[in-house]
Amino acid sequence: MEKHSVIIYILLAIVITNLIRVIPMVFIRGQIRNRFVRSFLYYVPFVTLAVMTFPDMVLTTLSLTTGVITLLAGIIAAWLRLGLFPVAAICCIMAYLLNLIGV
Repeated sequence: MEKHSVIIYILLAIVITNLIRVIPMVFIRGQIRNRFVRSFLYYVPFVTLAVMTFPDMVLTTLSLTTGVITLLAGIIAAWLRLGLFPVAAICCIMAYLLNLIGV
């Protein structure tokens, strides 16, 4: 890959990233009053995080079964209102133990 094309790609990424952040500030003045839009914007970060992490949680273990069981254990731990650290610790321990016994 040529050096000038890498620089162009980096500059293009900078421009697009900043446009994504600047356009809403330019077009949306004041507080958003629409209840649907407010609830949509509230859940966007959670959905984005879920879409990025759930496939990796299932597919990075040695077997698909281990990943699914670990994901279910994490969902149950979160359903019981445990914090982020305990849920992550339970998932890590569960994945380790299941991989250790060869599930």
